[in-house]
Amino acid sequence: MAGGSIATTSGVAKERAEQYKGRVTAYVIVACIVAATGGSLFGYDVGISGGVTSMDGFLMDFFPSVYNQKKKAHENNYCKYDNQGLAAFTSSLYIAGLIASLLASIVTRKYGRRISILCGGISFLIGSALNASAVNLAMLIMGRIMLGVGIGFGNQAVPLYLSEMAPTHLRGGLNMMFQVATTFGIFTANMVNYGTQKIKPWGWRLSLGLAAIPAILMTVGGIFLPDTPNSLVERGSKEKGRKLLEKIRGTSDVEAEFQDMVDASEIAHSIKHPFRNIFEKRYRPELVIAIFMPTFQILTGINSILFYAPVLFQSMGFGGDASLYSSALTGGVLAASTFISVATVDKFGRKPLLISGGIQMITCQVIVSIILGTKFGEDQELSKGFSALVVVVICLFVVAFGWSWGGLGWTVPSEVFPLEIRSAGQSITVAVNLLFTFIIAQAFLALLCSFKFGIFLFFAGWITIMTAFVILFLPETKGIPIEEMSFMWRRHWFWKRILPEMNDVTD
Repeated sequence: MAGGSIATTSGVAKERAEQYKGRVTAYVIVACIVAATGGSLFGYDVGISGGVTSMDGFLMDFFPSVYNQKKKAHENNYCKYDNQGLAAFTSSLYIAGLIASLLASIVTRKYGRRISILCGGISFLIGSALNASAVNLAMLIMGRIMLGVGIGFGNQAVPLYLSEMAPTHLRGGLNMMFQVATTFGIFTANMVNYGTQKIKPWGWRLSLGLAAIPAILMTVGGIFLPDTPNSLVERGSKEKGRKLLEKIRGTSDVEAEFQDMVDASEIAHSIKHPFRNIFEKRYRPELVIAIFMPTFQILTGINSILFYAPVLFQSMGFGGDASLYSSALTGGVLAASTFISVATVDKFGRKPLLISGGIQMITCQVIVSIILGTKFGEDQELSKGFSALVVVVICLFVVAFGWSWGGLGWTVPSEVFPLEIRSAGQSITVAVNLLFTFIIAQAFLALLCSFKFGIFLFFAGWITIMTAFVILFLPETKGIPIEEMSFMWRRHWFWKRILPEMNDVTD
């Protein structure tokens, strides 16, 4: 360290966790609930897209070739919806979100988490209006782009907001409110689709337009939200940050936590180019987590099931009503399972949930693949018994995802970055998530057509790899203050060999 500074360039100088004081206040809970509604934006779009793309009215207006293919008899069941234009409708949002998340990093760092949340809500509101009133494909895609901007800003800022507002011992559970809101948005969207598909031919407009409701909630909530103490201190408002910290912790004895924030802010001010600095060796563990956690979250295959659940179930021979009902069921199961993680993540830790969830997901993917491989093929539909079994096993897969990678794929990255690279790190996390979401969304229909039942084995293989990654390379973050994560990496069997010596790091 230079000049006897009390801070290092990769974290605070000493561990003060045992000195942290305070309790869970109503102020924190309300602020976290309001902020977490940003997750409902992402969830609603995930749930609504697949249902809308299976509605006849929507297909006739924008994708008549897909509608005609859908109605043909004796076709390959796996290839009914293989159309790149239809996939582009779903996936264009995620490229826009990827770019927006990188821009959001600048806004979040310079102007605070709250402003980014507001930007996300307003953009999503505009996008929902464009989609509901679309009269041509260009207008439809423009609406999707605005939705993507909203999701990029929201997903970048909200997890950071939750991690910084929450007390250390409950950070996992409160951060999971983002995933709770996401799953509630998915379930709501599935129920909306189930109802609006009966309103012909314009029910799809209502489905897309109702996205304005979570957008309004996020925007109005953002108006009244305070910023986080960490952000206030980072932007030079130390006194205001301390007063807010005392308010949200319910005590004036916040010296240890506040000092960690001040130390971290001093480092943050010395970093002028966080996107450049995050690639330095001292931030290698955080960068790996920022890239691999969101990549693995998408490679579970969950988005394919949630995006295209109605399409997937129809491809398996379910009728239109039955497929939407089945997808609504999976959305409800996902929402309910998330509460398991909320209740257990700060008790059992992150790693046990990720590992056990991975094992259950692998098992379910293999079972579905076996059923489809032996009982379902070209011009052959599943019997009612096997169809019901597929739905049950997919629900068990969704349950496992809900209490493991669903929320923790966002929680873990949001809590491991030191303040000086936190906004940049979260932006990379969101960008990687949306990039792989785009790739899978764009490729899934073609993969389903080519791989057939093997698509589930494809995802099972990735889940095996990511479970091994968690076992070997992810340290447990339970109970570690967000500003003291740098000590965690230096205790880990692998990362301590990668990181430079402390005396090699200078301010």
